[in-house]
Amino acid sequence: MSTSATHGLGSPAAITRHAILLITGALILIPFVWMVSLSIKPPGEIFHASFSFWPKQFYGIENYTKALTEAPLPRYMLNGVFVCTMIVAAQVLVCAPAAYALAKLEFPGKNLLFAMVLIALILPHEVLSLPLFILGYQIGVLNTYAALVFPYVVSPFGIFLFRQFFKTIPDDVIHAARLDGLSELAIVWRIMVPMALPAIIAFGIFSVVGHWNSLFWPLIAVRDQNLMPPPLGIMAFKNEEAGNDYGPLMAASTIVVAPLIIAFLSAQRWFVEGLTGGAVK
Repeated sequence: MSTSATHGLGSPAAITRHAILLITGALILIPFVWMVSLSIKPPGEIFHASFSFWPKQFYGIENYTKALTEAPLPRYMLNGVFVCTMIVAAQVLVCAPAAYALAKLEFPGKNLLFAMVLIALILPHEVLSLPLFILGYQIGVLNTYAALVFPYVVSPFGIFLFRQFFKTIPDDVIHAARLDGLSELAIVWRIMVPMALPAIIAFGIFSVVGHWNSLFWPLIAVRDQNLMPPPLGIMAFKNEEAGNDYGPLMAASTIVVAPLIIAFLSAQRWFVEGLTGGAVK
């Protein structure tokens, strides 16, 4: 290693930067560590004055067994997998052609449409909950899987991310495809989408995490326990089954969070590549 590189790694600015990252990472991890710790403790140790990660009496088997048997947690998780899969598939189906049009086509009102996408990015989805609820009631989809999927079909973030990635693809590729006789939709699905796979994976992770953890909209859109996604299912588990027994509740929370952590760690390389791929434009 060169002297300059060594000096750079040991400089005060680098040390400060890494210290801030370590402190921030620790603060983020504390709730998760605490959740896992509570999930393996007996009721008597959960509210103990002093905190220790490993319990004096290991109670993990009992807590996780209750989490999986006293409430239909597997059903909630299957609902979450189904709903998130349908949302991501619908979002890619809608956002990819829209992003291609904004990135590679010229038409009147293009800049206005892109400005509307940017405005939609800053609006919290909860703002639209009331009109979406009324619309869902009028078309009769409340308390169905469709009620959990249709409000998220159009994703402003997905359109923006795909557009930025599509703009990095040379126009010569598009011209060559047109000379070969491909239609615009064929160019989107046979050329642009395969080349933008890292961006799609990054967006898919964002989408799955957001909708897997979504509570507000499912809370008002569904009432049938067989349709509840994981966060809403955990609420029902706490209120109806566990009561004040926080060990099984924390065990259920750990089970719900674990697939997201595994999925992110498995796809983190594509996640970073997808986010940085459109940064040059």
